Amino acid sequence: MADRSPRQRALAGGARPELPDRSDKEAGQRERQRQLRRIGRPFDRQSPFVVGFSAALGVLVALVIGAAVYSIRSTLVLVFVALFVAVGLDPIVDALTRHHVRRPYAVMVVLLLALCVVGAFVYSAISPINTEVHQLIKEAPKWRSQVATGKGALGHIAKRLHLSSDLRQISTTSFAKYFASGALGAGKAVVSTAASFVIVIVLSVYFLAALPSIKKFFSQLVPRSRRDRFGAIMDEVLAGVGGYLLGNMFTSLVAGIGSFLWALAWGIPYPLLLGLLVALFDLIPVVGSTVAGVVVSLVALAVSLPVAIATAAFYVGYRFFEDYLLVPRVMRQAVKVTPVVTVLAVLIGGALLGIIGALVAIPIAASIKLVLEYSVFPRIDSN
Repeated sequence: MADRSPRQRALAGGARPELPDRSDKEAGQRERQRQLRRIGRPFDRQSPFVVGFSAALGVLVALVIGAAVYSIRSTLVLVFVALFVAVGLDPIVDALTRHHVRRPYAVMVVLLLALCVVGAFVYSAISPINTEVHQLIKEAPKWRSQVATGKGALGHIAKRLHLSSDLRQISTTSFAKYFASGALGAGKAVVSTAASFVIVIVLSVYFLAALPSIKKFFSQLVPRSRRDRFGAIMDEVLAGVGGYLLGNMFTSLVAGIGSFLWALAWGIPYPLLLGLLVALFDLIPVVGSTVAGVVVSLVALAVSLPVAIATAAFYVGYRFFEDYLLVPRVMRQAVKVTPVVTVLAVLIGGALLGIIGALVAIPIAASIKLVLEYSVFPRIDSN
């Protein structure tokens, strides 16, 4: 009997067995939780596996981000152009707001002015294009007959170049198919360009209306101790970009008015369209006015050869006037960039983004110059 356990003695005596205490269960649960929360030995971050895995994961993430950016590169270019246009037009909006015009109404005024310029260009281009297309349709059979028979101006040229036999082999059906495919491709290009233009206009309006909020957002990304200095540098950069765009628009306006008056005086066809075309091309630095002068000189051949030569001489003289007198005076307060940096920036921007890159290259170079002067160079000098 003495060998019985306490539980057996309690059962023999009629007493109830002792149940485990609830506090003991809670203590056990807390102990298990402490064991689960206990931090074990850290990973060896210098081990070849961890280093290799981290490097491979970083490369994979970089490739994914690069592929995503590359897939939307055309959209990013449109967003960048819209932001550039908004920054350039912001001084006009600020000038209107200083005259007690609310910012939304000021943005609408600028938008209406821009749409009026675009509408004038389109309206002036519709009539010449319609006339030339009808003339082309009317003259095409005669030109085809001249080439086939070897008579007339085109016939003699085709005969000298030994193209008559090759051109005669082209059937009317194949020529129609080729023309239809070319027209379809041109139509797609026109629709794509128009869609891109509308996207840029819409984004520019949104950016122009929300530009103060955008500047405030980027300022909040900087620590508070450097926020004021960052805001001052950003305002200086944006003012330089806006001043450059407004100055470029002014020089383009002068070029367009001069071309319109010259074409009107010498009887060159479509003076208004040529003036607007020259103003548009003149927005492209370094090469824009030259290309526009070549186009107007070729159109002047429709009047006479002496008028075309005089037109070419006029644009050569205007190029010197613009490069050495007009542009330096207009850009003196906007961007202070040396001619060497200007040419290099235009070449690099044109190689990267084409016409858009050449257009925005100079203000970007000026912005980099301002950041270097106000932020990098003082820090270097202080060391």
